[in-house]
Amino acid sequence: MPLPLDGIRVLDLTQIYNGPYATFLMAMAGAEVIKIEPQDGEYLRRRDASSGAGMPFAMLNACKESVSLNLKTDKGRDIFLQLAETADVVAENFAPGTMDRLGIGWEALSARNPGLILASSSGYGQDGPYRDMMAMDITVQAMSGLMSVTGTPDGPPLKTGAAVCDFGAGIHLYGAILTALYDRTRSGRGARIDISMMESVYMMMASNMGMLFGARRGEIPLRTGNNHGGLSLCPYSVYATRDGHVAIICNSDRHWAALARCMDRADLVEDPRTRHNRDRVAHMAMVDGLIAEFTGRHGTEDLAARLRAAKVPSAPVRPLPEVMADDALHERGFLQRVDHPDFGPISLPRSPLRMGGAAQADYRASPPLARDNARIFGEIGLDSAALEALRQEGVI
Repeated sequence: MPLPLDGIRVLDLTQIYNGPYATFLMAMAGAEVIKIEPQDGEYLRRRDASSGAGMPFAMLNACKESVSLNLKTDKGRDIFLQLAETADVVAENFAPGTMDRLGIGWEALSARNPGLILASSSGYGQDGPYRDMMAMDITVQAMSGLMSVTGTPDGPPLKTGAAVCDFGAGIHLYGAILTALYDRTRSGRGARIDISMMESVYMMMASNMGMLFGARRGEIPLRTGNNHGGLSLCPYSVYATRDGHVAIICNSDRHWAALARCMDRADLVEDPRTRHNRDRVAHMAMVDGLIAEFTGRHGTEDLAARLRAAKVPSAPVRPLPEVMADDALHERGFLQRVDHPDFGPISLPRSPLRMGGAAQADYRASPPLARDNARIFGEIGLDSAALEALRQEGVI
C-alpha cells in the first residue's frame, strides 16, 4: 500500500528542532523531504558530536534527502525557485522576513507555483509587535507564561526540562501543512501558513489559567510544583520511594478508594476529610503526607506493580536511559536500534503517528551533507560539469 504522503515533495529549509520535527513526521508518512542546507550544514548538524549534542540531528532528519545550496547567491536563489516549481510544500523557520530578503518569499514562490504551500514557524508569528523578537525555546517559555507556572510556590520560575515550545510548534506546523494539503485538493490553491511558538503552547496552560477565574483567584500561587496546575485534584503529585519516585493521580473518588485500600487505609474512603476530591483538595498537605509516608516504605518497582494491580493511575519516574531501552517501545516499533554512521549503535524513534495500521517509511538514517546534490539538481538539468562549476562558485 502507498504511504499516506507518497507523491508529496517538501523543500525543507528548517533548522534545529521546531521545523525539522514537522518535516520528519512528513518524511515518516512517505513524503519526499529534501533538506536544503548551507554549505557547512544546518546548525544542528554542526554541533559538537562528541558531546552528544549532535544526536538530535539524527533523530529529526531520518528519511530525508540532503542538498547544499547557498541561498544568498543569485544562482542559489534561481535553483531554489526551479525546485519550488516541482514541490508541494516549502517549510522554513527562519526569522520573519528572511525569506523575502532572500527573494524566495511568498510572492516569489506563489508566482512560480500557485499550488505551493509555504509553511513558516517562528517565535511570535509573521506579523504583530513581537514579530522581530529573537526567539529560542527558553525565551518563548518566558514570554508565553509557561515559565511562570513551572516550579514551586516559594521558588523562582523554571523552564521545563523538555523543549516544549519548539516541539509544540513543530506539531502545529505539521497539522497546518496537512490541513492546507487537504484544502488544496478541493480548491487547487496553495496556502501561506504562519505558526507561532508562543501561540502553540498557550492551550497547555489551561489548568493554570483556570485558577485566575475561580472563586479563589488571587489566593493560589501560579507555580504549584508537582501538584495539579489548577490545584483542583488531590492526590496529584510525585512521591519519594525508598529508591526513587512515583507519580500518582486520583482523577475520581473511585481511584482514591483504590489507593486508600492499597495503602491499607480503607478508613480514608469514608473519612470526611478525604471522602471526595473537594475534601482532599482542602486537606492537600495532609493527604500528600499520608501518601508520602506510604510510598517511602516501598521500593519503586514493587510499589509501581502494586499500584498498577490496584488500578491506581500511577507510574514510576524513569531515567532517560531506561526509557530509551524500553522493550515495550521497541516491541511496538517506535524505537529501533540503528547502527548510525555518525553515532554508532543508538536507539532512534520513528513517528508516533499510527494510522490504521498503515506502514511508515522504511527507516533511513539521517543523510550526510549534500549526499543528494547530483540526483536532485540533476532533475533541473544540472549535470556533473555544471555542479562542479557551482561548487567552485560557492553556490552548492
